[in-house]
Amino acid sequence: MYILRPDLGEERTDAEVEKYRELLLEQGATDLDIQHRGKRRMAYEIRKQRDGVYIQMNYQAPGTAIAVMERNMKISENVLRYLTLRQPIAQANATTTVTTEVATEEA
Repeated sequence: MYILRPDLGEERTDAEVEKYRELLLEQGATDLDIQHRGKRRMAYEIRKQRDGVYIQMNYQAPGTAIAVMERNMKISENVLRYLTLRQPIAQANATTTVTTEVATEEA
């Protein structure tokens, strides 16, 4: 998840999202899912901004891809904050397994 400056405008925001999407794909990311969470008020001011555009990206990628993306976000003036969380693979596959079992029982 990362937060972009609210004064970028829709076109510039989309360009930033596309930039990070392409960067991840170049680094070997798969199962890329991007969710625009919209403009929201932050709990505290960051770089003189009270609002931010929240973007959530879920993906599978090697550790080197994450390091490259975070380095680019750190340098960018348009990214106010970013956070990368690692989700265990067992948790990610658990929902798929439950769905498959329910579908099998119904058949």
